[in-house]
Amino acid sequence: MSFTKARCLILACGNTLRGDDGVGPWLAEWAQQRFQAEAGVRVLSRQQWAPELADEIARAESVLFIDSSAESSPGVIEIVAIQPAATAEGLATHHLDAAQLLALGRDLCNSLPRNAQLLTIGAGTTEVGEEFSGAVKAALPEACRLLEEIVQHLLSF
Repeated sequence: MSFTKARCLILACGNTLRGDDGVGPWLAEWAQQRFQAEAGVRVLSRQQWAPELADEIARAESVLFIDSSAESSPGVIEIVAIQPAATAEGLATHHLDAAQLLALGRDLCNSLPRNAQLLTIGAGTTEVGEEFSGAVKAALPEACRLLEEIVQHLLSF
């Protein structure tokens, strides 16, 4: 496979049929529209992050992972720098977290993005349904603002 190297890869994760878990794909769709004219931005959204994404990640200059968080309070937005996991050995084959994907890209492709960040929004509910909780709905404008700010910063390198 041959991919164009993304200056900024936005990689979202979540299930749009499980309430707040769908916030990653929602933000990916927003980013796709916002950055459609920016050739250096590539947006991918998956229900789960799987090993086949390692090549995309390894070829990107920077990666912004987006997901919901069961650990954070509902609607709380967090942004953290991500480092590759210590090793990619023994990884699950169906779902990986951001650090594991970075490690897999490093180990399989001998390459890492120079910058990797994770943006999460705390989930209030992951019950079956397509509606976000009130806390996540209220957080969306700030999440979009931060997403745009991060991408603009990553493109400035």
